Amino acid sequence: MQASLTNDILDFSPSENVQMVAESVRNFAKKEILPFVSEWDEQQWFPFELFQKMGAIGLMGMLVPETYGGSELGYHEYVAAIVELSKVDPSVGLSMAAHNSLCTNHILSFGNEEQKRKYLPKLASGEWAGAWGLTEPNTGSDAGNMRTVAVKDGEYYILNGAKNFITNGKSGQVATVIARTGEVGDSHGMTAFVIEKGTPGFAAGKKENKLGMRASETAELIFTDCRIHESQVLGKVGDGFVQSLKILDGGRISIAALSLGIALGAYEAALNYSKERHQFNQPISAFQAISFKLADMATEIEAARLLIDKSASLKNEGKSVNRESAMAKYYASEVAVRCANEAVQIFGGYGFIKDFPVEKYYRDVKLCTIGEGTSEIQKLVIARSILK
Repeated sequence: MQASLTNDILDFSPSENVQMVAESVRNFAKKEILPFVSEWDEQQWFPFELFQKMGAIGLMGMLVPETYGGSELGYHEYVAAIVELSKVDPSVGLSMAAHNSLCTNHILSFGNEEQKRKYLPKLASGEWAGAWGLTEPNTGSDAGNMRTVAVKDGEYYILNGAKNFITNGKSGQVATVIARTGEVGDSHGMTAFVIEKGTPGFAAGKKENKLGMRASETAELIFTDCRIHESQVLGKVGDGFVQSLKILDGGRISIAALSLGIALGAYEAALNYSKERHQFNQPISAFQAISFKLADMATEIEAARLLIDKSASLKNEGKSVNRESAMAKYYASEVAVRCANEAVQIFGGYGFIKDFPVEKYYRDVKLCTIGEGTSEIQKLVIARSILK
């Protein structure tokens, strides 16, 4: 959906291109994802072959220019794709979003021409999955105090340390990693590196056993005397943390879209169930207690959608989305949690059973208020923006 002024009336209808992307992804998800959702969730299986299929239809390099093998689409199309994937399986939406907006976009935004030509075609095609390493075991939101260190040694950097909670961390063939090259706490003392799987001293660690998003792989990245040539530095030495903040501004749009997809999936399931489920000789949707829940869900979903659309429009225009993406991510993720909770309530006892879809939305959705900055961090970003 993209707001545009037509004959002095603001038009909020999605463009034809956005509708085409949404329909294409919806059909793909119905065929390639829906039959396997329960199996992947139970087995915590990361379906890498699926991501290769997604690459074939342009979903793994949506923001990447055609020059580098990408789809060269905008943020409205990107949001539409994440929403449709996440309505069917939020795990797939999460891994696709991390691949696109974090790893791939970091290389696109700050890599040199040689790095772009080397990595972007493989990432955009789905041949490679990408990971992005900022979070560490003891820092969390306090990323400025990271302990992963890169020490200069001639033409190389020697990396030691660990990253955790890394999406695509085990199966990803390349990772963009932020390491400290200066003093602790110095915002210009960190540097971004692009590191390939198989590099000596670079290994995946423990794969996490999670409450939800279980088909999306979350693992540690471990660096033990890992030698990285200086040609693998992304942008300027010392700019890694500043780059990360800019990448996270765009990444929050994708998590907001993920949240919107979950909220819509839960709402639509609850709406349909409320019409089919009868009590006291009438559908439960006839009861005010249920219809008011649905009204609240529909209203909050629409408000979240508009916040996301504004962020996407600003991002397409190359403007700052620091405040807007934080608002969209904060609001959409909290709305998604409420929608998933109310959907389970509307389903009643059946909402607690894995045979029905809302149980999984309920487990998956909590990640949205934590990943890529907690709701509390989003409020901090918003507050700083409005008070400065």
